[in-house]
Formats: sequence, structure tokens, C-alpha cells
Amino acid sequence: MTNVDLVKQLYALFATGNVPAVLEHFDPAIEWHECKGMPYVKGDGISSGINEIVSDVFMQLPVHFDGFNIAANEVFGVDDKVVMVGYYQGTNKATGNAFKANATHVWTVKNEKLVSFFQAVDTATINS
Repeated sequence: MTNVDLVKQLYALFATGNVPAVLEHFDPAIEWHECKGMPYVKGDGISSGINEIVSDVFMQLPVHFDGFNIAANEVFGVDDKVVMVGYYQGTNKATGNAFKANATHVWTVKNEKLVSFFQAVDTATINS
């Protein structure tokens, strides 16, 4: 399986709500860079390790959003980097507003495990 195929599979698993299968693809020491403008981000937005990512990110999504999903329009890569270009969709519970926000993710893959995640997302649209 190529790195691009691995990341495509990750988004397909996330779309079906199979978070345990998603986590199986993470390196135990994965570093996660979340945009500071996301409503649940604490401090610098960096989480390390699967447990922190689950508590700081994945468990926060249903607290802050209804119907949150990711549309991965393009997934491409070279060497150990894989990029997703797409958007987030859902409803912000604090504002009651539905959103469709541009999002880009950059993944680093090592030995068929995801070791790093970097997010760039239109948080102004999410928070409006």
C-alpha cells in the first residue's frame, strides 16, 4: 500500500466513524498540530501521542459540532508526505451556524504509520 493509499483509507474509516481503526494507523508518538482557531484547542494546539489526540481532538468534535465530517477532495503525496485538500462540514453548536470550511492536512508517514499531522483550516468560517 502506498502512503497516499494509506491516508485515503484513513479518511474512509473516519467517514464511517471507525475511530479505533483510524488510530491503528497512528504511530504511538504521533505529533498533531491543530489550528489555534478551532474552538477546543488549548495552548499551542500541539498534541503528542494517541491518548492526547483522542482527548484533545477526537472527543471534542461532538462537543462542539453537530454532523462534523471531512470531505477529502484530493489526496496526493511524494515520499513521506501526503496532503489532503478538502473541507470540513457541520454545525457549530455555540453559534448554531452550519459551515463548509476549506481544510488542508499534511501527513508524514514512516514505516506505514502516521507520525505527524499538520492542519490548515478556515477557522473563521467554522466559528461564524
